[in-house]
Amino acid sequence: MSSPLLSVSGLRVAFAGHEVVHGIDFAVEPGEKVALVGESGSGKTVTALSLLRLAQDATVVGSAVFDRQDLLAMPERALRVIRGQDIAMIFQEPMTALNPLLSVGEQIVEVLQLKMGLSRQQAWPKAIELITQTGISEAARRASAYPHQLSGGQRQRAMIAMALACQPRLLLADEPTTALDVSLRTQILQLIADFQKKNGMAVLLITHDLNLVRRFADRVLVMENGYVVEQGTVAEVFGRPRHAYTRRLLESRPERDVAEPTVSGVPALLAQASNLRVSYAVPRPGMAGWFGRGEFVAVQGANFAIQAGQTLGVIG
Repeated sequence: MSSPLLSVSGLRVAFAGHEVVHGIDFAVEPGEKVALVGESGSGKTVTALSLLRLAQDATVVGSAVFDRQDLLAMPERALRVIRGQDIAMIFQEPMTALNPLLSVGEQIVEVLQLKMGLSRQQAWPKAIELITQTGISEAARRASAYPHQLSGGQRQRAMIAMALACQPRLLLADEPTTALDVSLRTQILQLIADFQKKNGMAVLLITHDLNLVRRFADRVLVMENGYVVEQGTVAEVFGRPRHAYTRRLLESRPERDVAEPTVSGVPALLAQASNLRVSYAVPRPGMAGWFGRGEFVAVQGANFAIQAGQTLGVIG
């Protein structure tokens, strides 16, 4: 039997003497998709951050053996080699994880130069290729955009492109779809699954969305108040939950991601937009920037109407 890619034993995490993760044990096999689930405050994100020693001001004890190396005991210099290359992380909020002063393309290039040793000339087309693979349209143009110039879904995809740039063996995905609408959640999940299948990487998915877990994961770990209270395959945990907390989580999950609203009658029209266009000036790349600024079109030809009592959902 092959050794686990990641084996966590006796992991304890404390802040200012207050312990928030209490001696948990789990493993992730090569190519496996494991979901770590629980309510907010259960210790999911702290657990993931602690594996890479990114939990600020935390006292972390125990072991986290990745490919026969203890991540919690190795020198910081050695861990920096593993971070972003062998183990990558998708953070919960891309707007704070991405550098606002660099274009998304430059940030991917920086990863490729630092971790893969590529020159800028080699890294730039690779960055555009990664952006294209994540499903962002007009990748060459979007690569020159700054994070605030992209939609939430595009920022999330850009962060995924950065995380997957070095083809990591393990991906830590912390609530990667929380702030996105239903259609984008499905697309982002499929994107991660496609990369996982193509490259054989393992995934540790941190989430509270049990419907998402059921569609994505092979195995589930349930956390409550810093303890892993149950773990097993998706079929076992969803079909025959043993712990009372797991049963409460399953009973509280929505049966559908979206409820279809019903509206009766013909309400009054409150607002209407026809052929709406939004654009703003952006720096042109290279020497072209000396001769003026270019135009970035954010919205083109949008049409919608809102009636009294309606809720209009904008997705994409």
